[in-house]
Amino acid sequence: MTATKRKKGNLAVVPVPLPPAKQTTRHPHQNLDRAIRAAMARLTGGISPHSVTEAWSDWAMHLARSPGRQLELMERAQDNSVKMMRYTTETLTGKDAEHPFTPNPHDHRFQDPAWNKAPFNLWQQGFLAVQDWWAHATQPVRGLQKQDADRTQFQTRQMLDLLSPSNFPWMNPEIIAATAKQGGRNLVDGATLFTHDMFQTLTQSHEPAPEGYQIGIDLAQTPGKVVYRNHLFELLQYSPQTPKVQAEPVLFVPAWIMKYYVLDLSPYNSMVKYLLDQGFTVFMISWCNPTADQSDLSLEDYRKDGVLKALDAINTIVPGQKVHANGYCLGGTLLSIAAATMARDGDDRLASITLMAAQVDFSEAGELLLFVDESQVAFVEDMMWEQGYLDRPQMARTFASIRAEDLIYTRAVNRYFLGKEDLPTDLGVWNGDTTRMPARMHSEYLRGLFLENRLTAGRFAVEGRVIALKDIAVPMFVVATETDHIAPWRSVYKTRLFTDCDLRFVLTKGGHNGGILSEPGHARRHFRMDDRPSGAHYIGPDAWLSQTSPKPGSWWPSYAEWLVAKSSGKVVPLTIGAAEDGLPPLEEAPGTYIHQV
Repeated sequence: MTATKRKKGNLAVVPVPLPPAKQTTRHPHQNLDRAIRAAMARLTGGISPHSVTEAWSDWAMHLARSPGRQLELMERAQDNSVKMMRYTTETLTGKDAEHPFTPNPHDHRFQDPAWNKAPFNLWQQGFLAVQDWWAHATQPVRGLQKQDADRTQFQTRQMLDLLSPSNFPWMNPEIIAATAKQGGRNLVDGATLFTHDMFQTLTQSHEPAPEGYQIGIDLAQTPGKVVYRNHLFELLQYSPQTPKVQAEPVLFVPAWIMKYYVLDLSPYNSMVKYLLDQGFTVFMISWCNPTADQSDLSLEDYRKDGVLKALDAINTIVPGQKVHANGYCLGGTLLSIAAATMARDGDDRLASITLMAAQVDFSEAGELLLFVDESQVAFVEDMMWEQGYLDRPQMARTFASIRAEDLIYTRAVNRYFLGKEDLPTDLGVWNGDTTRMPARMHSEYLRGLFLENRLTAGRFAVEGRVIALKDIAVPMFVVATETDHIAPWRSVYKTRLFTDCDLRFVLTKGGHNGGILSEPGHARRHFRMDDRPSGAHYIGPDAWLSQTSPKPGSWWPSYAEWLVAKSSGKVVPLTIGAAEDGLPPLEEAPGTYIHQV
């Protein structure tokens, strides 16, 4: 069996051998098993019970044969008890006692000043003492798999977060004060909000955007047109904002897990608008929101019918020019795969590559790895097999559980006990406008990248042949964010380890989204940056951090300057689309796919 290489310019069409199809044993009743597992997955939120019990069994067995560690834990419990007894005594005798335990930096549950008064301070400190002991108890034991240690720690944190005194109205001073002040109105309002949210969850209805945050009017309002559309994406070309533009256009490849307009939110923090104002021609991929009928879409479809088709259209609209390609999150991973394949095949249409909060190596992919092993992936695959996709709530729960104390419980207390409605923000509206992921593509992504880490292990094949990131010769601009819990910055930093081109690495303040949306004028922002020439020796992330000083402000101006330096000069902007070549403008931006629910 052979496959044919895509024709690039004057390259010959060469047959490419494909590996033989993998032979699998088909069991006659396997669909019954999958249906049962899919039903179970819906009840557990997609979490495999086997993965949970395996982690706890591994932890318990290793701890049982470690008497020294058991003695250490008993001493820890004794120390925490003594601290609590001393604190309680000082508090009850009227002394200004120093808190022996402090919440984590991102834990905002105990910020109300009333938590410093008895008896609430005692409940708070008692909870934090237990939290401290369990955090210590679930640290790795010699012989225990690190992933199992991390999972037990994560699951313990989830259980403790559920039992926090801040979650109980009679133990939370903020709820008690609000109830007394409002005569219980806050609880009535909270019950109304809870009923609304429960109905929305059960019916899977889509909430319309609040007033002042309408898509295409308030958000994603940068003027432009749809210049290409296929079954997978729409290509937007934005109207130029300067008399002359850089000859090389910019193409954004966003993640398909959420909609593109995180890069074009409000006018003041739109990265698209900023680059237009700096004199660039900007194109954007707007992915479709796949349905069950598109369950067989593959990662290869996203590369060929997505990234490559977008490049084909841009080459028609802006002929003779290379393209600055920018990939965000999963879009950056897809772009790196496409770029490595293009380099292998002699396709030189890229002028540069930018990866924003995007990983190419997944061995240190943070707490998302807690949800990835063979049992867990098979469990999710069975759930997707039945419904054809991974749905919005299932992904949202996964991301929220990583910061459950803030993203789940603090919000629940504010909403259901204090009766406070969520204040809309542009980023919040976008964050709730999630999309589905087709079953086949998500399975390939979980297995090939997260579970088996093929891309940097030299085992990721495209069209039957392995690709290598070190083949990429064009300059790269790689951005990581300091507090990213989806793509940890040290994991993003590994791009430096697996490439050998000119590379600028930027580490900016903020999280996965907030760090990227770091427009000029944003208060209290800083970033670190350095350039690595081709062929330079590798420097580890901690050594790099210690020798790279932070700079105040936004990283966007440095990015724009870098793009200008990698461009060939300014030209008069061309018209939008290329009607004479079969690419007429189809409709006004932001197009149709952005509105799919």
